Amino acid sequence: MMEIPIGSSNAATHPLRLPLLATGITGVAGYNAFLSLRTQFPGQVVGLRPQQTFRLNGDGIVALDADDVGGLRDLCREWRFESILNCVGNCALKSCELDPAMSHRLNVVTAEAIARQSLELGARLVHLSSDLVFSGDSGIGNYRETDPTDPVTVYGKTMVQGEELIRDLVPGAAIVRISLPMGPSFNGHAGAIDWIDSRFRANRPATLYYDEVRSATYVDDLNEVFAWLLHREDVGGVFHAGGPRAITLNQIGQVVNRVGGYAPDLLHGCLRHQAGPVPPRAGNVSMNSGKLIKAMGRQPFRPWPFHEHCVPKHRRWHHERDPEETGSFERIERELYRYHCPSPLLQGRG
Repeated sequence: MMEIPIGSSNAATHPLRLPLLATGITGVAGYNAFLSLRTQFPGQVVGLRPQQTFRLNGDGIVALDADDVGGLRDLCREWRFESILNCVGNCALKSCELDPAMSHRLNVVTAEAIARQSLELGARLVHLSSDLVFSGDSGIGNYRETDPTDPVTVYGKTMVQGEELIRDLVPGAAIVRISLPMGPSFNGHAGAIDWIDSRFRANRPATLYYDEVRSATYVDDLNEVFAWLLHREDVGGVFHAGGPRAITLNQIGQVVNRVGGYAPDLLHGCLRHQAGPVPPRAGNVSMNSGKLIKAMGRQPFRPWPFHEHCVPKHRRWHHERDPEETGSFERIERELYRYHCPSPLLQGRG
């Protein structure tokens, strides 16, 4: 076992145990976490992607379907992983509604298989779940870990089942409910930002809801939380990992539309009840991350978007552009994938 301390006062007490397995690296959260961990610990991190995702290749990437229990067992016996970051989960809401068996296989069966491998190996397990374990029907949001789950989708229901299996089999594991991870996807059209951008880039409209509210987070911040929890084997249970700014899906569309410099009329909006019945949509599922903040001793999340000039003020905000305002995909990369870029929407403004 290789021990790598972290740069904090409790590093010697809480080393990260290697090698490490990161599953579900085709998703935005898993993809960015894998890249970050692989950079920190070259040769000691293995990432799993489905067989069919042949375009995702590189050092440490293994092609293995999430429901291949036998293949997972063989890989774990070969590597003897000391830590596991489980990011597996099919979050395609419509696909899960139309094929509940598939959703159960990918979101529940895989959780059980990974939990059992964690037990066999004695590995630290950090398991990702979702804010969509809640319905958001109250419209209030600000969910805490102690609030009862009441998902409205097959996806949300299977994520609850996965959580229950992890809690029963590996009580010391950390279960992290995330919202929308904001960062690049490996294929350029997965995740919130890239999906919306891919629509606008192709001059196609996107219809996004006024009343679905999420707690978006920069992937850089999520990476730090995952790393902290992987180190801290003494910290277990359910944690909410949502950003401090609650934002609607339509507002996210406004931000991408304006920062990207796309035609404002490409963004459409409606209320959830005005959309079709499949898939059903959650309401205000914004999360309170106070438990995690207290455990870490600091606020790990910046608001998304970070710059106030990128925050929509009303439903036509993305139409109101200064003649000198410039937008581009490069600005999306600088300001929406990352939070540390100081440049505002207008070139030359301080």
